[in-house]
Amino acid sequence: MSFRYPQFDRDGVKVLTRIDGEDSDMMMDISVVRLTAGDRRVYCEPDKEICILLTQGQIELRCGDLYGGDTRSDAFTDLPIAMHVCRGDAIEAHAVQDSEILYISTQNDRAFLPKFYAKSDVQRTVSCEGMWENTAVRDVNTVFDYSNAPYSNLVVGEVIARQGRWWSYLPHSHPQPEVYYYKMPSPEAFGACFIGEMHPYTVKDGSVGCFPGGETHVQVTAPGYPMYCCWMIRHLDGDPWDKTRIVDPRFLHWEK
Repeated sequence: MSFRYPQFDRDGVKVLTRIDGEDSDMMMDISVVRLTAGDRRVYCEPDKEICILLTQGQIELRCGDLYGGDTRSDAFTDLPIAMHVCRGDAIEAHAVQDSEILYISTQNDRAFLPKFYAKSDVQRTVSCEGMWENTAVRDVNTVFDYSNAPYSNLVVGEVIARQGRWWSYLPHSHPQPEVYYYKMPSPEAFGACFIGEMHPYTVKDGSVGCFPGGETHVQVTAPGYPMYCCWMIRHLDGDPWDKTRIVDPRFLHWEK
């Protein structure tokens, strides 16, 4: 497991995980990319599927004849758009305004048609409403998972935790590795992440948490500050994440 505070390089790229890097057990290449208005980037991998997700700004995405684009005012109040392609297919990203995108890829030999996820395609739900005096209520945006993209080796979604709330609660794990990319609304904003045997880490804007299979993980954000997280899960061969959730047995009494 690791919890880090990566920085952007001079090209506006912040590497979160690399398949051939220190977090190779995450099995995903993930980067945050800042685009200046007018920038064009092309992403293509011969052996990896790719997802490009907009966290803020305005972009146009194209893969062959497939086109989609939209504006996202911010990650806390607006919905994402994304494009997802199989190995060998290229995504061209054009920034209409200054923008931030997430690049997510992983190895996948399957061929599938490219898909653009408009805001209307995102599954928006509210989790844990009315439980524990609403101390763990949060908004969940699921872009795609095993239910609507069983051909993928990825799951991509977002959580927007309301100020002062907990999430990923109850403390739970799953066999599949997962990566969290956090955004906070201002530099002084903070929260906390507890991994495994409740090892605490301070969450700041731009943090990344890497959770190997079997490690519990739970978060909380300070009053006054909502917390955004893009959560990315890598399916295991023969063991996809199908809303898999193994609650720490010490907390099972709360599920009754």
